Amino acid sequence: MIEPHNWGRWGADDERGTLNLLTPEVVLAAMGSVRQGRVVSLALPIRGSTSSPARLGVPHLPGRPLPQHFMSVDGADYAAGVRPIGPGVCVCDDALVVSPHGTTTHLDALCHMWTGDKLYNGHDAARVRSYGATRCGIDKAGGIVTRGVFLDVAAALGVPHLDGGFRIGADLLDGADIRPGDAVVIRTGWPLVHASDPGRYQHPQPGLSYEAGLWLAERDVALVAMDNAAIAALDDHGRCTEPLEEDLHLLFLWRHGIHLLEMLWLEELATLGATEFLFMLAPLTVEGGTASPVNPLAVL
Repeated sequence: MIEPHNWGRWGADDERGTLNLLTPEVVLAAMGSVRQGRVVSLALPIRGSTSSPARLGVPHLPGRPLPQHFMSVDGADYAAGVRPIGPGVCVCDDALVVSPHGTTTHLDALCHMWTGDKLYNGHDAARVRSYGATRCGIDKAGGIVTRGVFLDVAAALGVPHLDGGFRIGADLLDGADIRPGDAVVIRTGWPLVHASDPGRYQHPQPGLSYEAGLWLAERDVALVAMDNAAIAALDDHGRCTEPLEEDLHLLFLWRHGIHLLEMLWLEELATLGATEFLFMLAPLTVEGGTASPVNPLAVL
């Protein structure tokens, strides 16, 4: 049985975990990270699979349903969605169906993974039902504004991207200026592989080691964000191979109440030389959702 941590730290009813560290004082201090006034998106684009090149054009894990984007209110063609509202004036509607896990930039809720019969903080896992999670859903996260710390591991090792299956050790993070409440953003460069070889992207991926996960959790980070698909390294079948007691989703989400932000696009940020910035994120208030598609922002 994995021993839980942070349970009860913010009270028996807590559903936000280390996001509770984002006090007004922490948010105000994070504002001091802004130097240029430049805003950089850290999100991959959402391209619906109804567009013919989308299947090959967006990094995603195999077997996951790709976003469906319809340029119409009824799922038909574009023209059917255009409604005249006056002489020479039209309005067009569209619809989007998206399952965030494994298909787009997203924030995992604390109800996304658990073991035994308890969610984070001891909430009953039976509260996760077909209509959603009534405890620890993504709607409990709220807006997130804090200091962001950028750790470009691939650049530090002198490579465009880490190799598939590579595990980032705590030694590669040691020395970083990490403070309680920080959003730690880690670059592996793995999305670059998809551009040159989509098939290779869906095979072993690099990720954090368990020791690196412990290192971050011990520093009271608010969330961990990466450009790979699962924070941890994945094998040929898209699975983590660590034993249950070293599973990073359980370590972060279940034991420590640390939200996870996955499938980022960090290539623009990597060219700008910033190591800290103001991090901003507003997950959708999907009641009982296990995740939300997001567009995280770095304000430099």
